[in-house]
Amino acid sequence: MSKKLWQQAAAFAADKHRNQTRYDKRPYVSHCFRVAMTANLVFGFDDPEVLAGALLHDTIEDCDVDYDELLGAFGRNVADYVAVMTKDMRLEETIREVSYDKQLADGPWQGRLIKLADVYDNFTDSLPKMRAKYIERANRILVITEHDAQLQDAREKLMELMHEMATC
Repeated sequence: MSKKLWQQAAAFAADKHRNQTRYDKRPYVSHCFRVAMTANLVFGFDDPEVLAGALLHDTIEDCDVDYDELLGAFGRNVADYVAVMTKDMRLEETIREVSYDKQLADGPWQGRLIKLADVYDNFTDSLPKMRAKYIERANRILVITEHDAQLQDAREKLMELMHEMATC
């Protein structure tokens, strides 16, 4: 691989999300970059596979990408991190969310780390009227990661953010 893994993942994510925007019309891929930066700069993780997984975390769910494509391009670990972050959209919403939480709980801890970074970014980037939805999501991942020793600092950072945002 001529480029570093995270550089390849950043280019791949930018390409796959190229026509997508966030609710405020900003390029969707900016969220993916912020999730990776949160994992690195806020939570202190610098593993290239984690950063690649963070950059790619929405590609299966939101783009025309499947597990096998990620496996071939980025390896099993990265593909597994993205897969554990992918909801089964064929399921009815209530069942889907329960299934997703179990999938996160049973998957690799790195997937839960990326989910913490994802929730952190969504929370910081949300409109005040959307915060209740993100508080519920934050509380769900905090419960799931309660016993992950390696994620306690990241959990603390998310809880601090929630407290700061609640007092605004």
